[in-house]
Amino acid sequence: MLFTGWLRRHYRKILLAMFILLLSAVASVWAAWRYLNNWLDHPMNLPEAGHYYLLTPGKSLGHMARDLSAEGILTHAQWLVYFARWQEQTRVQAGEYWLPFALTPRQLLQKLNQGDVVLHQLTLVEGWTFRQALQTLQAHEAVQVKLQDLSDDDIMAILDLPIEHPEGWFFPDTYTFTRGTTDVELLRRAWQHMQQVLLPLWETRPDGLPYKDPYEVLIMASIIERETGASWEREKVAGVFVRRLQQGMRLQTDPTVIYGMGERFQGRITRADLQESTPYNTYVISGLPVTPIALPGRASIAAALNPEEGTALYFVAKGDGTTQFSDTLQQHNQAVRRYQIQRRQDYRSTLKPGQTP
Repeated sequence: MLFTGWLRRHYRKILLAMFILLLSAVASVWAAWRYLNNWLDHPMNLPEAGHYYLLTPGKSLGHMARDLSAEGILTHAQWLVYFARWQEQTRVQAGEYWLPFALTPRQLLQKLNQGDVVLHQLTLVEGWTFRQALQTLQAHEAVQVKLQDLSDDDIMAILDLPIEHPEGWFFPDTYTFTRGTTDVELLRRAWQHMQQVLLPLWETRPDGLPYKDPYEVLIMASIIERETGASWEREKVAGVFVRRLQQGMRLQTDPTVIYGMGERFQGRITRADLQESTPYNTYVISGLPVTPIALPGRASIAAALNPEEGTALYFVAKGDGTTQFSDTLQQHNQAVRRYQIQRRQDYRSTLKPGQTP
C-alpha cells in the first residue's frame, strides 16, 4: 500500500525520468550510429601509393582486419567485423586485393564481398616452343610453380591430359589469372583453349587435305607459324607444303631441322645437319615430323586447313620478311642465289614493325 501510494504521488516524475533515459539512449544510439557511419566512410590510413593485401584461402575477414590494424592502416578493426555480421557480408573471397589511397572501410568490405581481386596477365606468343612458354609461365611472379625442373614425361603425367607430347598443344594467347594460380592450371586452360580453336576448324575442313587427324593439322600449323614472316603469306606457304605432301615430296623446311637440333643449334645449319637422320629432319624423312615444333596460333591453323591454290612448290625468304615463291626447282635455285647466297647486311627473316607488302 505504501509503495502504491508513493507511485501515485511520484508517477509523473518517474515517467519524466524514464522519458529522459529513453531519450538519452536514443541519442546515444544515434550518436554511435553517426560515428560508425563516419568511420565507415572515412579513408583508411593507406599510403599514397596504395597497398596490396593477400587474403589467403582459409583466412577470414577478421584475419584481414587484424592484419590491417597491426599495419596501422585500419582503426577499430573489430567494428568492421561487427558491421559485416550485421549486414550479412562476412563471406569474403580469398585473393590479392589492391587497396588504393583514400579507400574507406565500407569500400573495403564491398571489394571483399564482390571478390574484386587483382588480375594478372601473361602472354604466350605464337611460334614459341613449349619450353619457352613454360619458362615464361614460371618466371611470372604471380604464378605458383609446380613443374620446376621436370621432364616432358613427368609434366604430362601431372597435367593428366589426353596427349603424349606437350609441344604445340597450348594455345598462344593472353591469359588473365589471380595470384597463386599454378603453372599446371594455366597450361590446362591453354590446352582447353586449343581444343576450342582446333576442333571446330577441323570439323569444317575442305575435302582432299593430306591430314589423318587434327594432330597432323597442328604439326603443319606449327611449321607454317615458324616459316611465315608476313601474316598474309600463311595460306601461300600452306599451299606449298600441302602440294608437296600430295605429290610425295619431302617438306625440306629448316625450322623442323632446327627444332630437332635442340640446344645444338647456334644460329646456322650445316650440310651435316641437313643430312642427319632425326624424327624432325624433313630433308631426310618423308611426310610430317613426329610432333609440332612450336605453338601455332589460330591464323596458322586456319591456313593449314585452307591452303591457297596454286602451282608453287618452293619458297625462299627474301630478306625483308616476305617470301619468294617458285613453281620449278630452276626458278627456286635462282631465287636462292638472289636472296640467300648474296645476302644483304640488312637481311631480315621477319617484317619490320608496321611493314606492309
